[in-house]
Amino acid sequence: MQIPTETSFRSEFTHSPGGLKHHPALVLNADYRPLSYYPLSLWPWQEAVKAAWLDRVQIIAEYDEVARSPSVQIRIPSVVVLKDYVKPQKRVAFTRFNLFLRDHFSCQYCGARGDLTFDHVIPRASGGITSWENVVAACSKCNLRKGSRSLRRSGLSLRKPPRRPQAEELRNSGRKFPPGYLHESWLDFLYWDAELEA
Repeated sequence: MQIPTETSFRSEFTHSPGGLKHHPALVLNADYRPLSYYPLSLWPWQEAVKAAWLDRVQIIAEYDEVARSPSVQIRIPSVVVLKDYVKPQKRVAFTRFNLFLRDHFSCQYCGARGDLTFDHVIPRASGGITSWENVVAACSKCNLRKGSRSLRRSGLSLRKPPRRPQAEELRNSGRKFPPGYLHESWLDFLYWDAELEA
């Protein structure tokens, strides 16, 4: 069997059935943990196959479907493990997404989910800064109610004080929000190291 080169790879596998585009591969770090939980670390099947050909990953589980070229047939990977360990970032970027993840996608005033925005606990008009310690997820209703007033003047109270999250804390929070689709071959790798409940 002739192994395709990196340059010929893409052209050889592009004429496979259209249904295969819906077969993502779960990507695990070399320690068998997902690179990220939310969003879940997934690659399109083409990238997983390419990485396997280039010997960058080990295939752990496969779909029943195959991709064919004139000279090669390969089962589509559903779980791959990186051969080289990728060190997780320790510093958490201050983004809207990470803020919502820290606050479990719920308003920090009333607990509502959905229609979220963010709010400065100490309003910017009063010298409040945009930081982990001063910004929380808030539903539109509570944000409008609070406006540019202090918590005391608005009559609102925080469910928990805002703080800078640790990277591991956000990774663990991400497990609580699984994507809409989880292939059965992924489940053992997503939750094997989760803490057991008493």
